[in-house]
Amino acid sequence: MSEVTNEKTVEQPQPDEEHVFHHYRGNAIPWYVRVIWIGFWIFTVYYIIANFFPAMQVELISPP
Repeated sequence: MSEVTNEKTVEQPQPDEEHVFHHYRGNAIPWYVRVIWIGFWIFTVYYIIANFFPAMQVELISPP
């Protein structure tokens, strides 16, 4: 039996030619997404101060 290979040749453009189609642009983050993130981080700091630190003091003084 003879093996039949079905190879396709892929053209590899030069970097200068390929760079023509690379147009990157940034997207502005909406103000409400920023507000959500700021609220998240404020809540995280509050939660750590209110719950984590007091629990750590109890655990360090009298471990289970």
